[in-house]
Amino acid sequence: MVPVKTVLKDSEEVTRLFSHLEFDGKKLNHQPGSVLGSTALIAGTTVGAGILALPAVTLPSGIVPSTSGLIAVWLYALVSGLLIAEVTLNTMRTQGRLSIGFLGVVENILGRLGARIAGGAYLFMHYALLVAYITEGGEILGVAAAKVWGVQILPMWVGTTTFTLLFGGIMYLGREKFIEKLNSAFVGIVIVSFLGLLFLGGRHIQTTQLLFQDWSALGSAISVMSVALFFQNVVPLVVTQLEGDARKIRQSILIGSVIPLIMFLAWNAVILGSVSLDMLHGTSDRITVFDPLQTLRAGGAGQWLGVLVSIFSEFAIVTSFIGFVYGLLDLFKDIFFSAKGGFASRLPLYSLVLFPPMTLGTLNPSIFFTALDYTGTFSISVLGGIIPALMSWKQRQEQENSNSINQPLVPGGKVTLIVMIGVALAMMGRQIMSIYHH
Repeated sequence: MVPVKTVLKDSEEVTRLFSHLEFDGKKLNHQPGSVLGSTALIAGTTVGAGILALPAVTLPSGIVPSTSGLIAVWLYALVSGLLIAEVTLNTMRTQGRLSIGFLGVVENILGRLGARIAGGAYLFMHYALLVAYITEGGEILGVAAAKVWGVQILPMWVGTTTFTLLFGGIMYLGREKFIEKLNSAFVGIVIVSFLGLLFLGGRHIQTTQLLFQDWSALGSAISVMSVALFFQNVVPLVVTQLEGDARKIRQSILIGSVIPLIMFLAWNAVILGSVSLDMLHGTSDRITVFDPLQTLRAGGAGQWLGVLVSIFSEFAIVTSFIGFVYGLLDLFKDIFFSAKGGFASRLPLYSLVLFPPMTLGTLNPSIFFTALDYTGTFSISVLGGIIPALMSWKQRQEQENSNSINQPLVPGGKVTLIVMIGVALAMMGRQIMSIYHH
């Protein structure tokens, strides 16, 4: 990787980062990262298990309110992603760094304390989501196994433990290339089953459901929507892959987050449209969250739709699980190990990643929605709202003072940043109040 400086007429220096140079013996070939690849990375990161929790939290408000809620949360995530791209880009340029991770950017701008707070939020988010994935994935696995073998429902811990040991084991024993191929195959299954779902579910939609609206119930869905639309942790990687080309980065983040948004909107409409109100009134106790997917998996709107929902749910969870296990492994490698750590260090590392969430999931099997709710409120408000806005504020200030060139990727100056922080604080305040009232 070589930083190349281009000297302009008025002696201003602009650094372009050429990161993909290959030497074939005669000349250097420049191979830029593709917008398509980066777009796919963002879309793939976004479409995960969060999509499964959506129908349960959007059902009380109805299709129209939840659609506008999803669009608003997507806008917030988009601005947040662009802010992270902006600070990453400027940090790489001013420091001559060729790549830098999310927590590295935070430490560089907000110092050790900022990095510790971000690191804590990052850790909490990964663990909470792994708990959610393991419990939900295990439950679907258990129900499917019980159906196949024709036995009564298995105890919950069997599913949770099997899921963790099966997929965690594959990741531990498999080589990275193999896991990559397996993951791509799983993503294929997710896409095909998703399209099948839209096709089958679309025929079950009841028009009365489309008209139902309760705007007051929307607030409680926002935190899970934030989890579902979260991709900000891969933005620094995209900036590196696209060699700091601001136009391409903006394009990737925009398209890469719009694709999942369209999927979520279609999914939300189809699932909410397929669930009749009498199913909803059957479970009026407010303690458990009514999950329309569970009703559909059990064959509430036809056997085939039930099978498809199960397949889609399980593989959406597995692909997210793989991504988040890798995310935590990387974080722990940074903290504990030097690059030299060989095979001997893999077991403690994987145990540290997998056993805490598995244990918690076994002790509290119905934790799926709670885990997503807290993650959305606290981790994502900090990582996706407050920290990017503070970093951008501080960096823009420093660059104004030193008269250096700054490339803002987000319009609206300080007003945008204040709104970002305000929304995040409001979400956290709302959650704290609801804990207090319970």
